[in-house]
Amino acid sequence: MGEWIDYSRWPECPAMERPGLVFEVRNGQGQVMLTRCEVPLPMPFDWTSAPVRFRVIEEPKPRHSTPIPPPRG
Repeated sequence: MGEWIDYSRWPECPAMERPGLVFEVRNGQGQVMLTRCEVPLPMPFDWTSAPVRFRVIEEPKPRHSTPIPPPRG
């Protein structure tokens, strides 16, 4: 959706926020996270590489799980 932006511009993310949009952040190892704007951005515990770029994307629609089946017998 959006163009990739260098992570050094992350402090500008509040001006980019819009309803229905989130930020896709990628690190140097290709790991991805979706997040709202938080400055500074809390890093996932399993990221061993710093973020390098981000872009604005449409917020994914929630996925619903299948209902729990009724008890047997």
